[in-house]
Amino acid sequence: MTSPRITQDTIVVVTSGGSLPVWLGAWWKDVSDAVHSCPDADTVMEWALRARPRAIVIDAQLQSGALALCRRLKQDAWTAIVPVVVVGEQVDFGLAFDAGADEVLLAGIAESEAKARLSALLRRSDRDTDVHPSTRLPGTREIEAQIGRRIAANEVFAACYADLDHFKEFNDRYGFYHGDQVIRLLARLLHDVVRGLCPTDGFVGHIGGDDFLYIVPIAAMPRVCDEVIRVFDELAPLQYSEADRRAGYFLGKDRRNQLHRVPLMTLSVGVVTNQRRRFTRAVEVSDLATEMKSYAKTLPGSVWTVDRRRDDEPVGLSEAASAKVTGGTVSSGSGKPPAGATGMSATAARTGTDR
Repeated sequence: MTSPRITQDTIVVVTSGGSLPVWLGAWWKDVSDAVHSCPDADTVMEWALRARPRAIVIDAQLQSGALALCRRLKQDAWTAIVPVVVVGEQVDFGLAFDAGADEVLLAGIAESEAKARLSALLRRSDRDTDVHPSTRLPGTREIEAQIGRRIAANEVFAACYADLDHFKEFNDRYGFYHGDQVIRLLARLLHDVVRGLCPTDGFVGHIGGDDFLYIVPIAAMPRVCDEVIRVFDELAPLQYSEADRRAGYFLGKDRRNQLHRVPLMTLSVGVVTNQRRRFTRAVEVSDLATEMKSYAKTLPGSVWTVDRRRDDEPVGLSEAASAKVTGGTVSSGSGKPPAGATGMSATAARTGTDR
């Protein structure tokens, strides 16, 4: 038997060979182009371990085999997040849920109710698996969807890519527990500021690690970025020991095992808007926001930088002027911004200094 290709859109059906409810076939036609049947629990585990399917539907007439398969799926960290549905003419709901089933449906249930409950199950699964466990913020899939929806609706928005500076060194010195506390602190800060200033049309997502992306209306962007930088610069020093905080740095080792001064953490934010550009895909916004974030990290202190180029203007780094923003003034430096980019420190942003 040729092994089928299992993807995140595949529905796997484990059946005893009997007939399944008609509404089940109607439902999976709506949600998946790939449905594969398998009567062998070991093969199902092999498929699920190879690539997580969209959902696994188990015929309750497998008797104890159905519950045993549920337990096997839920005991493995890789397959535990796959939604498992037990379906049958007669099902012991208590035993099925105790075994780990995410949904239990009787064959005689009304089609409309069955399809509604199964669709809700997939929505819950998408929501639960696309968030980061430490921050509970949406991940990259929802970030992409949010950008796509705004592009489709012709909204004018600002996508802001926030990244910590010197976080790795902090993590190495203070340990992953304190590092995770910093990640949660930044997540809460971004959520509270965006929620407070843009209660209905703001969004915050967690890309991974110390990388975040928040989306706000362009009119609110300067105020949001100012507040994010201001609050972060107040809270970041408090994450260090008193000695490191007073010194403003600590001694760390580089890759050559040489001691050097590691500054306290700062925050770099690269901002992209569609005020002067036309985007058609989320990946275009992502690529440009990454470029602007990388430029922001060449500037001293906590800063936010805005791309002010137009589609018909040069986009290469080589055409850019060499400049850095420090404390609200512009001075020469080695960092080269993208042509037309602007940079602001917290002070510069509050006083309106721009370049």
